[in-house]
Amino acid sequence: MTTKNTIYATALLLLLAVAKPHPLSSQTLPLGMPALEDKYRRDQLLGLLDSSISFSVRPLYADALQKSDPHDVDSVRSSETGIINNEEWTVQILPLLWQHQVTSGFPYGWNDGSLIPNVGYQTQLSAGLYARYKFLSIQLRPEFVYAQNNYYLGFDGKTEPSWRLWYEFYNNIDMPEHFGDGAYTRLFPGQSSIRINYRSLSAGISTENIWWGPGIRNSLLMSNTAPGFLHATINTTSPIRSNIGSFEGQFIIGKLDPSGFAPTKQGIPSHYDQYYIPKPAASRYISGLTVSWQPKWLPGLSLGFAQSFVVNRSDQGQGIADYLSLPFIGYSGTSEQSRNRDAYLSYFGRWVMPKGNAEIYMEYGRNEPAWDLRDLAVQLENSRAYTVGFRKLFPFNRLRNEHMQIGIEATQTEKTRTLEVRGGNTWYIHPQVRHGYTHRGQLLGAGIGPGSNVQAIYVSWLKGVKQIGLQVERLVHLNDFYYAASSDIRRNWVDLGISALTEWDYRKFIFSGRIHYARSHNYQYELIDHPREVREDFWNFTPVDKNQFQLTVGMMYRF
Repeated sequence: MTTKNTIYATALLLLLAVAKPHPLSSQTLPLGMPALEDKYRRDQLLGLLDSSISFSVRPLYADALQKSDPHDVDSVRSSETGIINNEEWTVQILPLLWQHQVTSGFPYGWNDGSLIPNVGYQTQLSAGLYARYKFLSIQLRPEFVYAQNNYYLGFDGKTEPSWRLWYEFYNNIDMPEHFGDGAYTRLFPGQSSIRINYRSLSAGISTENIWWGPGIRNSLLMSNTAPGFLHATINTTSPIRSNIGSFEGQFIIGKLDPSGFAPTKQGIPSHYDQYYIPKPAASRYISGLTVSWQPKWLPGLSLGFAQSFVVNRSDQGQGIADYLSLPFIGYSGTSEQSRNRDAYLSYFGRWVMPKGNAEIYMEYGRNEPAWDLRDLAVQLENSRAYTVGFRKLFPFNRLRNEHMQIGIEATQTEKTRTLEVRGGNTWYIHPQVRHGYTHRGQLLGAGIGPGSNVQAIYVSWLKGVKQIGLQVERLVHLNDFYYAASSDIRRNWVDLGISALTEWDYRKFIFSGRIHYARSHNYQYELIDHPREVREDFWNFTPVDKNQFQLTVGMMYRF
């Protein structure tokens, strides 16, 4: 059986398994909707939303939020929000979302779905319809993207060895500096799906973005940095209650597409094109599973795991574990190396404290499975990546229901020292699955990039949906390449950035804006050294720094 047939056959079985009529809404709140998702998450910290929702399996569903329309977070719309709204039928117009972005210097940003790393102007426009008849639901929400895609100077290694090493990384991941020449225009299926729903379960075919893990700005395995990919899914739409607590989860199989672009522009003599190895044009197979459990005895605490693998169709075996990501099966050190596939496993936890209006969360992942429990205990840090974060709300003006929030989050995907002696792959880069952990040229996991680190702190004023905030960030680019290419301790490529942001609702409108400025230190690992005769002059050099500016504005109208 071919991979394609396996996808469709499994999807059909999933659909039939849950195909019983039940008039529940499976409408989702898509990832990346300005203000809305974070408003629900803040409400949970204030004790206004069910604490059994882990926010680790997203998108969120109307069922879990107990809303007929998940976009109506502030209850500004009438109770009859649809064109048709009765026991059997529901038809709703989904919000119109129009975002604009202008970027100078070099690309910046992640968790923006079908938008691309771009210099110049780009825009995204999306709208659609949601319809439900008994147990069947259809959501059509395509996305149109236009990007100016101006040229900018990317990696500019001055020697042949530096280019050879650069290609050792970028020949094994589909992350092009430029998405072709000239303007980039695409129409994506976007946040669309067709589903069969029964109680707290849903199964179907979808191109929606998905997010696994409790992180706010980064997720190790699934985020909305890339456009949504075609997948079959069975998932919960609200927590399933049991005698030992509540459960949420999702299982997927799907396909990932290549970008079709080279890592850097070809035909430039100083780029040493002879080291470029074109990637296969075929799509890849992906399967993944995540489960989150909230113990009955510890309200607010959720624990879970996520796992996924990507494999070239030509390298796929015939066993069930070669097609389905089953719990912990096929994720040992010996079995993984024999399958020629790119596999990831993470564990996560989140603790919501409504009395303290706070949350703390973490995710620990590995891209190289431990050989056994002893290996895991002795070298816990081997091949690991992590995200940790904390957020707290403080009353600011109780009469006007205003709060202040402060939050921190840090993510690291850089290699640890154990890989100096054990070997291993940089996160999201793989020598066999040479497109890496990507879809259409963008990462599925943490958008900061492979072998990179970020630390951020943010503070905001809040009132309902409204928010005015400030964020400070330190982003370290692909340290794995830096340490492989250079012994010069002055050359790390580090961006120090500051952002001002706002989200403001007015009746059925929600407006959003963000101004970001970054000073890129040692852009693309470059500096200009001065001749020196004594060691004391080591720090006497001319920095090759670069300024980056980005303005993002958006408008959403809820019909």
